[in-house]
Amino acid sequence: MQLKNNAYRLNETVKGVETMTRFALAVLALASGVYTYLGVRGLLDGSATFVFFAAIIYSAAVSVAIYAFWTFMMRFIPLVVSGVQRISLFITMAIGAMMIIAMSSWLNAAALAGSAALEQHMAVTLQGYAEDLDNAHASALASQSLLPDVQRAAERFSRLAADERESGALTGSIGSGSVVQLLTQMSAQMTELGSTITSSRDEVAGIFAQGSERLASMRELVSTPGAIEPRSDQFQAEAVQLTALIAALQQTGVAASVQRASADLSAGFIAPVANGQNPDLANRQDQVMETVRASVAAQSAALSAAANEILAQPKVGQRRFVPLSSAEAVIRYWTDFIPSWAGAISIDLLPVVLVLVLMIVNDALRRDAESLAEAENITAAEMIRAMALYRQMQDAGVVLPSTVIAETPEVLAEANMDPEQAPDDEQTPPDTGSVTPIDAAKRQRGDGPGRT
Repeated sequence: MQLKNNAYRLNETVKGVETMTRFALAVLALASGVYTYLGVRGLLDGSATFVFFAAIIYSAAVSVAIYAFWTFMMRFIPLVVSGVQRISLFITMAIGAMMIIAMSSWLNAAALAGSAALEQHMAVTLQGYAEDLDNAHASALASQSLLPDVQRAAERFSRLAADERESGALTGSIGSGSVVQLLTQMSAQMTELGSTITSSRDEVAGIFAQGSERLASMRELVSTPGAIEPRSDQFQAEAVQLTALIAALQQTGVAASVQRASADLSAGFIAPVANGQNPDLANRQDQVMETVRASVAAQSAALSAAANEILAQPKVGQRRFVPLSSAEAVIRYWTDFIPSWAGAISIDLLPVVLVLVLMIVNDALRRDAESLAEAENITAAEMIRAMALYRQMQDAGVVLPSTVIAETPEVLAEANMDPEQAPDDEQTPPDTGSVTPIDAAKRQRGDGPGRT
């Protein structure tokens, strides 16, 4: 009796939660449709009326499809017993689940995390622009590293010219001759080159300050609360201006100018004619000027190598801000919004759990029904019909054989008869084959009256 009560309770519970199941499925389908509407609205272009009705129609179709699909699955899968058929339904359910994800779940995720994904896109782009500005600034400042070498060379030539003019340290003759003129000329060229490098420093600092202001404005647009579309448009405008500043910052580098100027020091070296009054002094002046030529060539080679090393550094590529829709941003940065994706998919696939629960409960109902004894399947109506039939047989003088009575004490017990009161073999008429025994005790629940 306990088994029967358990099966009965399971069956009644399933019937009791049927309305709740339909209501829950309808609510889930409606919620998915609402978020699908919010997600698809940002993907459509056109007038406001067109976008509104198109999004409404699409979201309504999604809600109906989800409700119909899961209703079919809840109705059929629990009733199917065959393993092959059930596996086929599971495969169908998996295909339907993927289609639901394709038409609804990603739009739900866009509605849940679209604004945050767009802010993430702007933040990533902002970080790239900041790196580009820093690299361009570092490249521009790299040219400033050549300034100490140029200044040191200019001071050395100036000092040698002064020593030669005051004490004749190079030629042994005091005065301003050809050597002093050459050394003064090299010192002036180096000083001019140093001035070029120094003048670019202020320009680099000014451009970098403007770029930093643009970056600050872009950071405010990323972190400021409010609608994401206007902020995205203003962010794009700031990005265009910042790109121009980065390009200008790269143009301010004087490494190429230093490289050309240092090459001119050696290639364009012009030594004055020795102006000594005697051949010996003129010879010494020629020797000193040749030494100066070699020194200028070495200095030129060093500066050219340093400038080429700076120029060999990779240039900062031109970055462009690409606006994204909320759906595209959610897909691109999906790893940062896994909880939102999980919620968007769960709201569409939660009925899978309900389908599995109904399948398990129906399997339990079938097992409990198969384990019940045959006697517990006889209804009261069937018992009354069996008793009436037995009394009719008694009134007609038909008595069951003793062998049948001995083998079926349950029938006598159900008829409230004592087995000792059963007629003996002497009262049993011979079997003429005209009486058909009726085994009423073996009828099952649901069997109707016997048919001929």
